[in-house]
Amino acid sequence: MEGKVIGPGPYRATKLWNETIKMFRGGMPLRRHWAHFRSYNCSFTGSEAVDWLHELLRRNDNFGPEVTRCQTAQLLRKFLKTHVIEDIKGRYGNEDFFENGQLYRFPALSPLKHVPTRTLLTDSNDLQRPIYWDDYEDLPQQEKIVPMKSAALNSEMWNKRHSVAIGDLNECKLIRRKEITPKQVDHIWKSMTVAHLQRVLGLKTMDGVLDPARVNAKHIVHNVFSVNKTGIVVLKNNAEDMPHWVYSAMKCLAKWPNGNETKQPMYPGFERDVLKTVADYFQKLKEPLLTFHLYDVFVNILSLLQQQNVAVEALQVSCLLLPPASRRHLQLLLRFMAQVCQNPALPSLNNSIVTRTLMVQMFSHCVLGSADEVDLDELLATKLVTFMLEHHDTVLQVPSKLHHHVEEHLFQLRRIKYAGAEADSPMASQAFRQHISRLDFEEQRVLGSKEDPKSVTESLIADRKRSSKDKRRRLKQFQKSYLENNPESRASVLREKTPQLKQQLMFFKFKKSFQPFQRSWSFRT
Repeated sequence: MEGKVIGPGPYRATKLWNETIKMFRGGMPLRRHWAHFRSYNCSFTGSEAVDWLHELLRRNDNFGPEVTRCQTAQLLRKFLKTHVIEDIKGRYGNEDFFENGQLYRFPALSPLKHVPTRTLLTDSNDLQRPIYWDDYEDLPQQEKIVPMKSAALNSEMWNKRHSVAIGDLNECKLIRRKEITPKQVDHIWKSMTVAHLQRVLGLKTMDGVLDPARVNAKHIVHNVFSVNKTGIVVLKNNAEDMPHWVYSAMKCLAKWPNGNETKQPMYPGFERDVLKTVADYFQKLKEPLLTFHLYDVFVNILSLLQQQNVAVEALQVSCLLLPPASRRHLQLLLRFMAQVCQNPALPSLNNSIVTRTLMVQMFSHCVLGSADEVDLDELLATKLVTFMLEHHDTVLQVPSKLHHHVEEHLFQLRRIKYAGAEADSPMASQAFRQHISRLDFEEQRVLGSKEDPKSVTESLIADRKRSSKDKRRRLKQFQKSYLENNPESRASVLREKTPQLKQQLMFFKFKKSFQPFQRSWSFRT
């Protein structure tokens, strides 16, 4: 009985707990046992329970083969504490679980956890939408700033020499959003990070997984930008950093045998004492490095570990939500664990298990843990830390997709556009933020036109309201202005425009045929 895989969603840890209890109660072999000259039906010994449950958890995709026998015994202690099981005398709670011939049984009632229902947070003000172009304001009209002039002709000269007769145009004006403040930048990072995480997890809502009100936008921005050249977070307050002696101990093992900066005397078992010193520091932290309020987020990521790229991206985004101090400590711890596992010169740190397994077992509960003591945090933490250790060089990087999307969004917000236009114009300098007259707009449109010259010339020639003289003058002016603004297109414009003009202007003929010049008299005297 391997059970079903619990996918990502609200209250996944609670669902995993209930599923594990169902598998244990439904599959554990029960038989008749004798104790104290008395028989007990439908019972099992402590050692039988550990053997059967350990094998079940290792085969289950929700946990995996990383589960140890010690962790299985710890889970059975939680089962005894919460009355999932009881001894043959009906005792539970404060009783200890013994992995021996002690007899246990299942109670009559099924002690499953209740999966709570909560109001969706989709309309919550805590998760505000990103700022878009609709949040603009008209520019002050009293600003008197010199408008942009063309290098070829200014608006006054154009009005005098070439009256633009293309029809009535409404007066256009440039509009822009208010100046983006640092607080708004933080808000954009927060809202887009949470939305990106929701998409990666494949959830319709973050309700029951993450409370946006507890997400600190400043933590996200700090974790993205306040880093050193190796990507490790740099803290503003050094008091939040690890003590120097912890750094020295970690460096001693990571660079063994050349990492002993303090030149401490080395003796047999010295490296094990150093490791215990590092472990004691992390085990005494007030909360795990991934924090209690993000526990459900990382539990949901566990269901994505089979999709390696998706799981890595989900971890990258989720770790941006950590306080900077926790993120820095996690980065240093994972790098330390990886260096210790890859150090061939380091002596064995345990007589019974390999170094990699020792690292995971020793530090997993320091990384992920639940505020509720009765949970599967040991099993889930082992699986998560194993994956993070295997991908330690990527899981704590800033997610490139998210970074690009946020920067692109901020870039769009720093652009200006014409009122009512669908396409934005690049952000101009402060000198151009004013109302633009119809003639100024037409001058800039014609002189700076990026349209196909063939279509422009055809539209001018086909205009029946213009005289032939005016058409020639406008075509010549367009050719001059276009080539000045598009020097790279000079050859192509001449090739495409000249034949078309010759063909279209054939109706401009002289009334009399051309006669060769004949000299009828001489100027000589």
